[in-house]
Amino acid sequence: MVRIGVISDTHVRHFAQLPQELIRILGKVDLIVHAGDIVTMDVICGLQTLAPVHGVCGNMDLPEVRVRFPEKQLLDLEGKKIGIVHGSGGPVGLESRVLQLFPGADAVIFGHSHIAVNDLINGVLMFNPGRADESYGLLEVGGTISGKIVRAYY
Repeated sequence: MVRIGVISDTHVRHFAQLPQELIRILGKVDLIVHAGDIVTMDVICGLQTLAPVHGVCGNMDLPEVRVRFPEKQLLDLEGKKIGIVHGSGGPVGLESRVLQLFPGADAVIFGHSHIAVNDLINGVLMFNPGRADESYGLLEVGGTISGKIVRAYY
């Protein structure tokens, strides 16, 4: 079983600007996934002191992030395929648009809308942790994938 801390849309320039409770929780996971709008590499460097980090770039990321992180990524964890993308466009239809990017995925992690999502669509877990200063997500990946959104933790 792999426990993943999922965040998106941090929108800060420095790791120290993240909520302390979020940092404490992310220090207890096996892996961190950031679904874009990281903004600067300082955020990633800080997260890497807590756990290994996978992520994608978002529309608000500086060039230093864009050259280090792809626009989309597919992870294979515990035999499960997990797509990661930030997302684009308006919130209406966002889930459908990002789902189409990962045919055959077991789960898709995305951000962009700042709206937390933890739903099944056609058997695929669609997971958006929301904006990091308001909520984060926890995924457990093993024989199955389960997600939980945690809100207002500060």
